[in-house]
Amino acid sequence: MEERIYTIPLMKAKSVPRTKRAKRAIKEIKEFLARHMKVEEVKIDSSLNELVWERGIKKIPSKVRVKAVKMEDVVWAYTPEAEVKLPEEKEKKKKKVKEEKEEIEEAEEKKEEIEEEKKEEVKEIAEEEAEAEEVKEEIPEEPEKELKEAEEVTAEVEEEKEEEAEKEVTEKVEKAEEVEEIVEKEKETEKAEEEVTEEVKKKEGKVEEAGAPKKEEKVAEEKEGKEEGKEEQ
Repeated sequence: MEERIYTIPLMKAKSVPRTKRAKRAIKEIKEFLARHMKVEEVKIDSSLNELVWERGIKKIPSKVRVKAVKMEDVVWAYTPEAEVKLPEEKEKKKKKVKEEKEEIEEAEEKKEEIEEEKKEEVKEIAEEEAEAEEVKEEIPEEPEKELKEAEEVTAEVEEEKEEEAEKEVTEKVEKAEEVEEIVEKEKETEKAEEEVTEEVKKKEGKVEEAGAPKKEEKVAEEKEGKEEGKEEQ
C-alpha cells in the first residue's frame, strides 16, 4: 500500500460552463492521480466528493489537497483529514448490510407465513365447528341418551377398576408388613439363641476351672504315697 498527498489545481475546471464545473473537477482529480500514480483506475471517496460539491455545482474550490492511497492497480482518493477505508472493509460492511436486510426480509416472510397458517387454522376450526353443529342438529335425541348412558357405564367401570387396583395395592402392603414382622421375629430368636449359647459356654468354662485344682491335688497325693513306699522299703 502506497500513500501520497497532492495539491491538485482546479483552474481548468473553472473554464468550463458553470453548470458542469463540479463534474469536471472530479474528472480533473482522476486524471491528475492516474497520471502521477501511474494507474488506470481511480476511485473518489465520499469525503473528497463532498468537499468538491460543498458550495454547489457552480462554485468549486480553486485547488484541493488530496490523500491518494494506492492498492495494487487502484488508487483511492480521500481528503487529508478523512480516515482511510480500504475496499475490503467497505465490502465487508456492504455484505453485513445485505445480510441484515436478507435476515429482516426472511423474518418478515416467516411472520407472513405464520399469519397465513393461523388464518387457515382458524378457518378450518370454524368449518369443523359448523359441521359439528350440523351433525348435532341431524342426530335425534335418542342417540344422545345412549351416548350419555354409555359414558356413565364407562365411568362406573373405570371406578371399579380403580377400586380393585387400590385393594391390590393395600393387600400387597399388608403382606409386605407381615413379612417384615416375621423377619424381625426370626432375628430376635437368633439373638436369644446366641445369648443362650454364650451363657452355656461361660458356665462350662467355670466348671473346667474348678475341676483343674482337684486333679492337681490328686496327682500330688499319689506322688507322696509313692515316695513313702520307697522309704519303707
